[in-house]
Parts: sequence; C-alpha cells; structure tokens
Amino acid sequence: MTQPDNRTRPWHGIMVATALPLRDDLSVDYDAYAEHVARLVADGCDGVVPNGSLGEYQTLGDDERDRVVRVAVEAAGDGARVMPGVSAYGSAEARRWAERAADAGCGSVLLLPPNAYRADDAAVRAHYAEVARAGLPVVAYNNPHDTKVDLTPSLLARMHGDGHVVAVKEFSGDVRRAYELAELAPDLDLLVGADDVLLELALAGAVGWIAGYPNALPGACAALYRAATTHDLDLALPLYRVLHPLLRWDSRTEFVQAIKLSMDIAGRPGGPTRPPRSPLTGEQAAAVRAATEKALAEGLD
Repeated sequence: MTQPDNRTRPWHGIMVATALPLRDDLSVDYDAYAEHVARLVADGCDGVVPNGSLGEYQTLGDDERDRVVRVAVEAAGDGARVMPGVSAYGSAEARRWAERAADAGCGSVLLLPPNAYRADDAAVRAHYAEVARAGLPVVAYNNPHDTKVDLTPSLLARMHGDGHVVAVKEFSGDVRRAYELAELAPDLDLLVGADDVLLELALAGAVGWIAGYPNALPGACAALYRAATTHDLDLALPLYRVLHPLLRWDSRTEFVQAIKLSMDIAGRPGGPTRPPRSPLTGEQAAAVRAATEKALAEGLD
C-alpha cells in the first residue's frame, strides 16, 4: 500500500538512491525494479532516485537509462516521488536527461558537477545553469571524493542565489558544512548524502536523505530517519548503532556490491553488478553478510 505523501517539496524526506536489479546475464530486470520501487514506497520511504551511482547509470545505454526512469515513475505512483540522476560528461547531455525527466513527470533531478575535469567555479555555475533550463528543481550533488570538484558552502550559496539549485546532497562527510551552509544560504535545503552521517546531519537540520541502505532495510532506515529528524535520540541512537556497520558501506568504493548483497540476504532483488565493478572479496562479503544478518535477527527490515 502506497504511503501518503505529506512532504512540502519533492526532494524532502527519504529518497532512496535505488539499486538496479540485474539478471545473471547482466540485463536489467525491469519487473523486479518496478516491484522494488513500489515496496520501498509501501515500506515508508518517500521516493526514489533512479540512475544514480548506486543504480550503475554509467554502465547503462540510453534506452535503458530512459526506461528505468519511466518504470520508476509508474511504480512509485506519482512523479513527484522520483528524482532521477541526470549527470553526464557534457552539460548539454545532462540538460537533455533533465528534459526527459520533466517529460516523464518527475518532481526534481539530481546533478553532479562537471566530472570530466576539475572545473573552476565559473564552469560549475554554468553547468548548473544549463541543466536548470529544463525547468525542474535541481538538487546539487557534492561528492568531491569522486568528482574532484568540491561544491563548497560559498559556491553552493552563489548557485542557490543564481536560482539554479534548490538543495544539496552533501556527501563530503564533513558535518561542519551544515552549519556554514545554514549561515550562507539559509533557504538552501540540506540533504543527507552519506548514510553513515545520517544522525549528525539530521541533528544539524537536514530535511531529506538521499539514501543507500533503505534498499535492503527500508523499514528500519525509515524509523531511524524519522527519529533522527525529530531529535528522538532515545530511539535514534540504538538504531544507529545497530545499523552503522552497514551504513558505513555507503561511503566505500564497494558500496553498490555491498548494498546489493544485503538486498539479496533480506529477500529483495539485487543481483550482480556490471563491470568494471567486480564481486566483493570473501572477507568483504562475510562482513556485509554478518552485519545484515545481525540486523535482521534483531527484527530490523
């Protein structure tokens, strides 16, 4: 049963960066993906983010990438619940993906800075301006570890002042930035971007979570998010301690493989990953399996 959407903005709440179920031949299982999206919403998540890194968008063909978004919109039951990743090497291509998202009825889009080279501030601002021309609200994605471009609080404040971004998915891991952002751009929405700093950023005023581990344990993660954002530490802290051995995988290189393994263990379709991602080592898989089974044994799902 789809949960009611009580958000004031399409990018608020728990937006799950969806993993993409693949068959053994590495083809996309669209039926399994539709079921996964519908179950996430039924289990208390507010929406989904298809075609992010967790969705292996870099390995998808154009037709696959386009179909994933349309499946997500139909399965979620409301385009406002869908925030596709529209990142691309070229600004014009990213804008075209944003236009397709608008055509599909999506409520917002998620965009990395230019990631083909270390763009300066002027190039970053131009990139976001170009994609904003598609007309959908743009959520900036700050991931300086992978893109080598840092959306600093001062740069984000200028981009927000330009009218080209409405929020930021903050993945730097530096929770101190939450307070500087609130000072420089108080109307820019802060979204948790890394699972393992959820509590810290929720306490600092985050109004959303672009999340990885709800793919495997949506009910437990939804309960954690609600407790954290209402500052119910009596509930949030014990949940956070139990889940943190899993949540920290979201910040590791092997996050896609780890989350998909947890999904498989929890009875949700995950499957393999496409190259160049390779399977977890035996030691890594054992650690993920032990943490997942411990959470499940404690009644978390």
